[in-house]
Amino acid sequence: MATALSPRLLFLLTIAPLMWAGNAVVGRLAIDSIGPLWLNTVRWLLASAILLPLGWRALVSREARKQIVARWPYLAIIGLLGVGSYNALQYLALRTSTPVNVTLIASSLPVWSMMLGAVAYRVYPSRRQLIGATFSLIGVATVLSRGDAQSLLRIQFVEGDLLMLLATIGWAAYSWMLAKPPAHMRGDRRPNWNWAEFLLVQCLFGIVWTLIAAETGELLQPSSVPDWSWGLILAVVFIAVGPSVIAYRAWGLAVAEAGPAIAAIFINMTPLFAAILSTAVIGEWPRLYHGLAFSLIVAGILVSSGKRAS
Repeated sequence: MATALSPRLLFLLTIAPLMWAGNAVVGRLAIDSIGPLWLNTVRWLLASAILLPLGWRALVSREARKQIVARWPYLAIIGLLGVGSYNALQYLALRTSTPVNVTLIASSLPVWSMMLGAVAYRVYPSRRQLIGATFSLIGVATVLSRGDAQSLLRIQFVEGDLLMLLATIGWAAYSWMLAKPPAHMRGDRRPNWNWAEFLLVQCLFGIVWTLIAAETGELLQPSSVPDWSWGLILAVVFIAVGPSVIAYRAWGLAVAEAGPAIAAIFINMTPLFAAILSTAVIGEWPRLYHGLAFSLIVAGILVSSGKRAS
């Protein structure tokens, strides 16, 4: 049955891609001053500090810690996929790939989500969802090509593109693991965690992965010392609060209510928002193709959700 888009659900599905678009723009500026892997580590350390006053109950008692230990394989995996790897791979990709390629590959999330759902969970996309995904991908391609379809034919894939592909597949798996958790994370067996407690636990497992990755990367290819400035500090604070805490909270609620396939369609709004934010930073107003792309993406969302334009 198609999911109806209430104003609340529409807000949840929109705020996450908006914040993640900001992450792409601000993150691209930040990696000039700090290594990509360390940027990801600092981001989640600060996000954990923000979450701690809201989620500390998940850590303090012996019973609470026993619940974490009993579920550590699942928590370690979602910590790796949702916190430890996606943005680290994205930041790394931006060093060797172009923003056009990275955003285009990330916009393939609905395809990977539908494929993974069919193979691993036997949840098959409807015809509406397939058509909606096609509309949305055409809209994304319109943004990426700046209205010139022939420019898409000149894209050449490099190492960064493969890293972003891996990140996108990992995010699809993360979304499905949230929507279809194992038995010990469902019903009466699920720990009585609120959203902040659950996200904090994910962060703690994810930070272990980010530290391992950052230290390993430093040994393999030493990077320069971070060039700390007020601009970099503000960038890290934004990344830790908006794309991390706010967006992850909204995404978790949206996936639980709408399902990963519908939520993945809304991810295609990320490059549209990123294009608008990027043009705002350099002083250019959005153009006609932005409006065309937005219309196509919205059409894909309405078709996928079963809504019809009046």
